[in-house]
Amino acid sequence: MSDGDKLRGYRSPFWDTQPPYVHVPYTSTQTRGPRQEPIPIPSTLSEVTGPSFAPDRLGPNDADLTAGHAGEPIGERIYVSGRVLDENGRPVPRTLVEIWQCNAAGRYLHAVDQHDAPLDPNFTGVGRVITDDDGRYKFKTIKPGHYPWRNHYNAWRPAHIHFSLFGPAFATRLVTQMYFPGDPMLEFDPIFNSVPDRNARYRLVSQFDWAVTESEYALGFHFDFVLRGRKQTPWEG
Repeated sequence: MSDGDKLRGYRSPFWDTQPPYVHVPYTSTQTRGPRQEPIPIPSTLSEVTGPSFAPDRLGPNDADLTAGHAGEPIGERIYVSGRVLDENGRPVPRTLVEIWQCNAAGRYLHAVDQHDAPLDPNFTGVGRVITDDDGRYKFKTIKPGHYPWRNHYNAWRPAHIHFSLFGPAFATRLVTQMYFPGDPMLEFDPIFNSVPDRNARYRLVSQFDWAVTESEYALGFHFDFVLRGRKQTPWEG
């Protein structure tokens, strides 16, 4: 593959499937969004050829957010699994998938989060895994709670998990959020509703997965990522 072929792999998205830089109901975008048209900067070869990630760099509990503490975390255990795919439905192997989330009470383990909800000493809320040869990933975690975020009157975030996908290059890190089916907060959430196309918006909602659900232990949810094309997953940046 020539250098030019590598650089041509970075295509522009279908913008009606992606949130705008400034979405007025999402208040903070009005101050952090660009005031002028962004200037595209072509990727250089060094930016599209690294880094690479190997499974031996992961810890034994990186994919299990309920393990590695003195006791069991509080909340509903869940499995979240799926595949990372390209626009033609082909699997994307050896992709680093990271997650972070609040606990079951709606509190992040972060100094900035001063929400009046308890922290859980047995839950840190971060995990990572590398996709296998079929592009599959799987996490065990706790279903996150809702929390207030002061964007507008009576503003509550839907339950969600943050995802970061770090592909084979510095220029390919993508960040998004996964929501849960049937959440009544979705219709009121400016972040979820910032995606213009309704079908694309609801691609951010996971599906209940009976096959992954474990009897008397944990529910399963399925969530795939599509990196490009008309069915591309909406990304935050």
